[in-house]
Amino acid sequence: MGVVGILDYISDVMTTRRLKKKKKRKQFNTVSLKVRMDCEGCQRKVKNALSSLKGVKTVDVDWKQQKATVTGYVDAKKVIKRAESTGKKVEAWPYVPYTQVAHPYVAGVYDKKAPSGFVRKTDDPTVVGLNPLEEHYALMFSDENPNACSVM
Repeated sequence: MGVVGILDYISDVMTTRRLKKKKKRKQFNTVSLKVRMDCEGCQRKVKNALSSLKGVKTVDVDWKQQKATVTGYVDAKKVIKRAESTGKKVEAWPYVPYTQVAHPYVAGVYDKKAPSGFVRKTDDPTVVGLNPLEEHYALMFSDENPNACSVM
């Protein structure tokens, strides 16, 4: 049992070492941020800061929309922290296309500062979806409904 015990001990040591060396790989992620930028110099500063993060594949910065998009094997919190290190005001991208919201002009959803075609993201169920009565009237005049009103 001495030789077999020694061989079992060695195999256990080797497997634990292999398990310790393996690191979990981060998941491929896309992080969108709203970053307060005034000019192309700010855009370049933010792009350089975000490009230097480990695991970043691409960085797309649009200073007119105030948006930075990072794709790669990165963590969202680390991306936000790195963007804040530039001295700019940073937050997660709060907008969605207005076609995804049932009532895009409701107070709290409509934002004058939002880029064209976007509204603020909300989790309020009364704003996100139509109630059955509204849905019935919306479908009544839909182009996809063959029995819709032909006057329109």
